[in-house]
Amino acid sequence: MFSLLNIRVGWYLARRQVRRASRWTTILIVFIMMITFLDLVVVTGVLVGIVDGISNLFRAQETGDVIVSTLDTKNYIDNSQQVIAFLRTLPQVDDLSARYVTGGTLEANYKTKTDPNAKSNETGADIAGVDVVEENTFSGLSHYVVEGTYLSPNDYDEILVGQQLIDRYSFGKVPGLTPLENVYPGTTIRLTVNGITREVKVKGIIGTTANSPLASRVYMPATELSQLMGRTDFNVNEIAIRLKPGVDPAEFRDLVAHSGVSNVAKVQTFEEAIPNGIQEIKDTFAELGNAFSSVGLVASSITIFIVIFINAVTRRKFIGILKGIGISGEAIEIAYMFQSFFYAIIGSGIGLVILYGFLVPYINAHPIVLPISNAILVAPLPGTLLRVVLLVIATVIAGYLPARMIVNKNTLDSILGRE
Repeated sequence: MFSLLNIRVGWYLARRQVRRASRWTTILIVFIMMITFLDLVVVTGVLVGIVDGISNLFRAQETGDVIVSTLDTKNYIDNSQQVIAFLRTLPQVDDLSARYVTGGTLEANYKTKTDPNAKSNETGADIAGVDVVEENTFSGLSHYVVEGTYLSPNDYDEILVGQQLIDRYSFGKVPGLTPLENVYPGTTIRLTVNGITREVKVKGIIGTTANSPLASRVYMPATELSQLMGRTDFNVNEIAIRLKPGVDPAEFRDLVAHSGVSNVAKVQTFEEAIPNGIQEIKDTFAELGNAFSSVGLVASSITIFIVIFINAVTRRKFIGILKGIGISGEAIEIAYMFQSFFYAIIGSGIGLVILYGFLVPYINAHPIVLPISNAILVAPLPGTLLRVVLLVIATVIAGYLPARMIVNKNTLDSILGRE
């Protein structure tokens, strides 16, 4: 029975064993614990961070913190200018961008097409009409121009094309998306919106990653797109809002909705506005990360088992003497459990310092650039502490089992070294 006396004796024995243990052995075990802890947290954190990276792209480049968009039953936001004016008066708003958005078709290489029956090199895309200065202030759109130059307020019949719509950047031809071939800055293509076709020049190509919302959009000055759409009432399709630091998007959403804006438009936080399936992907990646990390947990448990087992075998005679002078087997088992606890806590503690003191702030400031997104490291404290508890429990059990095996040996056989 693990009585208070056995616990006190076990604690005393554990302290002596740790103090007299080889320094390099202790360092090695603590290092293994630290690596295991980081494996438990970082693998899952990066996998989840891939999806959070996609969400952050939508937040930074398209939706802002809160987005006001058309109702499902309407083609635009009624009284858009009054809504925009109201939003600008709210102290929580840092910046906003109003956009016209509609579907359209792009066609390239039509001038060199010789066979009238051949399939046209065209693709569908979302066309966004923006105030080019306002949009650049809001989303930094000019920083994402990978070829060519950004739009200027006086540009006419010039557009920016998302890189996913260009064959050399896309993942290839897929149903519903036929990337444009031989399109570069300066290339003239056909743009069709609302049944009206106009020749426009590609001024630049934009995008960051394959899942960037910029990658599949076309941008042009708002005045031109509104003309193509036949929109003369200045009613836009979406208003992206960036809030001041510290403002809760959900609270601001409710404030705007209750002000009457919800009668003419949908008001959503960026999390609600991102494409369907992102949360499911996030949950899937989290489960995969937990599964991969579990392998590391099992490996560390086996390592601790082996180390404690070897330590107990080499000290088998000493353990026999302890039992012979009246030290209970439970106290000796507790001593090895305390040893394991020590290794796990020290290793996890060092891992926590590395995680929150270096890895999280560094990776969040310098995301891991992947083809799918710019991944960050997601490591919420409650989840991290749960992993610490799991690591400690697994390590203590791994330390207890070999000690139990040796302690159960016959005392006289242990002292004499007999099997």
